[in-house]
Amino acid sequence: MPTRGGRQVRRNFSRAVKLIAGPLTDQVVTEILIIGEGYAVNLTPVDTSNLVNSRFRQITNTATGTVGVVGYTAAYAAAVHGGGPKNWQKAAAEDRFLERGFERDGRADIEAHITRSYRV
Repeated sequence: MPTRGGRQVRRNFSRAVKLIAGPLTDQVVTEILIIGEGYAVNLTPVDTSNLVNSRFRQITNTATGTVGVVGYTAAYAAAVHGGGPKNWQKAAAEDRFLERGFERDGRADIEAHITRSYRV
Protein backbone atom coordinates (compact mmCIF):
# COMPACT_ATOMS: atom_id res chain seq x y z
CA MET A 1 0.00 0.00 0.00
CA PRO A 2 1.54 3.33 -1.03
CA THR A 3 2.15 6.04 1.55
CA ARG A 4 0.45 9.37 1.01
CA GLY A 5 1.49 12.86 2.13
CA GLY A 6 5.26 12.27 2.18
CA ARG A 7 5.99 15.41 0.20
CA GLN A 8 3.87 17.53 2.53
CA VAL A 9 5.60 16.08 5.61
CA ARG A 10 9.04 16.86 4.15
CA ARG A 11 7.94 20.40 3.25
CA ASN A 12 6.49 21.08 6.71
CA PHE A 13 9.58 19.61 8.37
CA SER A 14 11.82 21.87 6.29
CA ARG A 15 9.73 24.90 7.28
CA ALA A 16 9.96 23.98 10.96
CA VAL A 17 13.74 23.53 10.79
CA LYS A 18 14.18 26.89 9.02
CA LEU A 19 12.02 28.60 11.64
CA ILE A 20 13.92 27.03 14.53
CA ALA A 21 17.31 27.73 12.97
CA GLY A 22 16.43 31.33 12.22
CA PRO A 23 14.08 33.84 13.77
CA LEU A 24 12.58 31.61 16.47
CA THR A 25 15.94 30.88 18.10
CA ASP A 26 16.97 34.53 17.92
CA GLN A 27 13.72 35.47 19.65
CA VAL A 28 14.08 32.75 22.30
CA VAL A 29 17.69 33.73 23.08
CA THR A 30 16.69 37.40 23.36
CA GLU A 31 13.90 36.52 25.78
CA ILE A 32 16.25 34.30 27.82
CA LEU A 33 18.66 37.22 28.12
CA ILE A 34 15.83 39.49 29.25
CA ILE A 35 14.67 36.99 31.88
CA GLY A 36 18.16 36.41 33.30
CA GLU A 37 19.01 40.08 33.14
CA GLY A 38 15.85 40.89 35.09
CA TYR A 39 16.94 38.63 37.93
CA ALA A 40 20.50 39.99 37.82
CA VAL A 41 19.30 43.60 38.12
CA ASN A 42 17.82 42.80 41.53
CA LEU A 43 21.27 41.62 42.67
CA THR A 44 23.27 44.42 41.02
CA PRO A 45 24.90 46.80 43.48
CA VAL A 46 23.63 50.33 43.14
CA ASP A 47 26.08 53.01 44.24
CA THR A 48 25.12 55.19 41.32
CA SER A 49 22.88 54.15 38.47
CA ASN A 50 25.91 54.00 36.16
CA LEU A 51 26.38 50.23 36.46
CA VAL A 52 22.71 49.36 35.90
CA ASN A 53 22.43 51.80 33.00
CA SER A 54 25.52 50.43 31.27
CA ARG A 55 23.92 47.02 30.53
CA PHE A 56 23.92 45.62 27.02
CA ARG A 57 22.60 42.53 25.20
CA GLN A 58 24.21 41.04 22.12
CA ILE A 59 23.12 38.07 20.01
CA THR A 60 25.49 36.48 17.53
CA ASN A 61 24.72 33.68 15.09
CA THR A 62 27.72 31.40 14.62
CA ALA A 63 28.30 28.25 12.63
CA THR A 64 27.62 26.15 15.73
CA GLY A 65 24.58 28.02 17.04
CA THR A 66 23.26 31.24 18.50
CA VAL A 67 25.17 32.95 21.30
CA GLY A 68 23.67 35.55 23.62
CA VAL A 69 25.74 37.86 25.81
CA VAL A 70 24.68 40.20 28.59
CA GLY A 71 27.27 42.54 30.01
CA TYR A 72 28.10 45.93 31.41
CA THR A 73 30.14 48.62 29.70
CA ALA A 74 31.05 50.46 32.90
CA ALA A 75 34.81 50.23 33.49
CA TYR A 76 34.44 48.97 37.05
CA ALA A 77 31.82 46.28 36.34
CA ALA A 78 34.30 43.38 36.29
CA ALA A 79 35.76 44.38 39.65
CA VAL A 80 32.32 44.65 41.25
CA HIS A 81 31.13 41.38 39.72
CA GLY A 82 34.15 39.53 41.09
CA GLY A 83 33.56 40.71 44.66
CA GLY A 84 34.77 44.29 44.60
CA PRO A 85 34.17 46.97 47.20
CA LYS A 86 31.53 46.19 49.80
CA ASN A 87 30.59 49.82 50.45
CA TRP A 88 27.74 49.88 47.92
CA GLN A 89 24.47 51.50 48.94
CA LYS A 90 22.38 48.45 48.15
CA ALA A 91 22.73 45.99 51.03
CA ALA A 92 21.53 43.04 48.93
CA ALA A 93 24.44 43.31 46.48
CA GLU A 94 26.02 39.92 45.84
CA ASP A 95 29.26 38.80 44.28
CA ARG A 96 28.90 37.36 40.77
CA PHE A 97 25.43 38.92 40.51
CA LEU A 98 25.17 38.42 36.75
CA GLU A 99 25.87 34.68 36.91
CA ARG A 100 23.46 34.23 39.80
CA GLY A 101 20.70 36.00 37.93
CA PHE A 102 20.89 33.40 35.19
CA GLU A 103 22.02 30.24 36.97
CA ARG A 104 20.44 30.38 40.40
CA ASP A 105 17.43 32.68 40.46
CA GLY A 106 16.23 32.65 36.85
CA ARG A 107 17.06 29.08 35.89
CA ALA A 108 13.55 27.65 36.39
CA ASP A 109 11.93 30.48 34.41
CA ILE A 110 14.50 30.16 31.62
CA GLU A 111 14.00 26.39 31.33
CA ALA A 112 10.21 26.81 31.30
CA HIS A 113 10.49 29.46 28.60
CA ILE A 114 12.65 27.22 26.39
CA THR A 115 10.20 24.34 26.78
CA ARG A 116 7.25 26.60 25.98
CA SER A 117 8.93 28.23 22.99
CA TYR A 118 10.07 25.07 21.21
CA ARG A 119 6.89 23.09 21.77
CA VAL A 120 5.71 21.49 18.55
